Amino acid sequence: MKKPGVVVVGMGEDGCVGLSSRGFNAVAEADVLVGALRFLDFFGDFPGPKIQMGEGGAKLSDVVARVVELVAQKKRVAVLASGDPMFFGIGALLGRQIAPFPFEVIPHPSSVQWAFARLGWKWDDADVVSFHGRPLRDWILTLRTTEKIAVLTDGESSPPRLAALMEAAGEIHWECWVGESLGGSGERLRSFTVAELAQEIDIGPLNLLVMRRKPSEDPWQPPAVIPFLGESLFSKKVPKLGLITKREVRILSLAALGLRPGGTLWDVGAGSGSLSIEAVLMTPRLKAYAIETDPECVRMCELNAGQFGLDLQGAYRVIHGLAPDCLAGLPRPDGVFIGGSKGQLGAIMKIALQELKPGGRLVVNAITLENVNEAYQGFLDLGLMPELSLVQVSRGAPLAGKYLRYEALNPVHIFWAEKPQNTLHPKEPPVI
Repeated sequence: MKKPGVVVVGMGEDGCVGLSSRGFNAVAEADVLVGALRFLDFFGDFPGPKIQMGEGGAKLSDVVARVVELVAQKKRVAVLASGDPMFFGIGALLGRQIAPFPFEVIPHPSSVQWAFARLGWKWDDADVVSFHGRPLRDWILTLRTTEKIAVLTDGESSPPRLAALMEAAGEIHWECWVGESLGGSGERLRSFTVAELAQEIDIGPLNLLVMRRKPSEDPWQPPAVIPFLGESLFSKKVPKLGLITKREVRILSLAALGLRPGGTLWDVGAGSGSLSIEAVLMTPRLKAYAIETDPECVRMCELNAGQFGLDLQGAYRVIHGLAPDCLAGLPRPDGVFIGGSKGQLGAIMKIALQELKPGGRLVVNAITLENVNEAYQGFLDLGLMPELSLVQVSRGAPLAGKYLRYEALNPVHIFWAEKPQNTLHPKEPPVI
């Protein structure tokens, strides 16, 4: 008797060519066959029911739900997928849903492998991103941290659209290759400049974009791990150094936040947005929310984010509103930085600690004696004894054209404390 479960069979655009006997056997032993029409057509003599997904078929979410239902009914399901199903494919999604039923994957070379093989390029040093069925976000930020990349695209996030965004951002020093129907009879691999690709209209739907930076007299260097961005790089509300966290204080405040890859940051009273922008630049996959009530500062945050290649619908979001009221509904943070409070510091700290994930850190910068006292008392009221640093920075400044003197910046108090690991969020039920 057949065991219920799912086997995901990777296929190439040439259909059954290259499919192993193990793959054929998996299909032969299945009760139900699932896949895109172009794959189902290769098994025209399959005796059981077929479920078409993708273009002209059912939505992915509906297909997954139906597969789970069939397995629960003791059916064995073979799912036909493109390339390696565990590489930006359906495999991982199905694997999570099917447990504890048997689950097997039989991979095939992916389009990325085919493309680099055709080009004769190594790809163990390349980045791979997917905008296939995913929102097009942080594309320019991604480019600025790599020199070789493969991109899985779709009709919305097409190679020409990606190239147009690159042109607008000045990212034009790239060799671009578009592979279509790789591994199939209609395979095509063509090179473009960024400008040419932005205007190209003849690109098939099954495509992959591969790019690497052009050699130049000024070789590309990856960005610094700690950017340490000067105030002059940011638009600010007032003259001189402006309404901005100075870089020496900023980097110490970021260190106090203890941010980790994939986390979430709230930057309350963001001002120019310098702290949260630098946080996104130095922390992989970080999501930052810059909260600001002043309309001019909101505009500055947005301008500065764009200057550093941040997508306002991606890793960096600007929230125009007054804290703590506008904090409701934001994703729970791993770190909260409070640089401005409009007289609401205690209330903001209370909400911040409540929403912080256990182990997350609350950091408050205070300049005036009144704010220093309010911040310290705020931590005590929350049952926390904060760590505190008084940062006094003096920078070298020219004197009489040939001398160097010190020019002092305003002292800043940096308070921080960590939310205890055993603290429950109000919405979390106790574990019994």
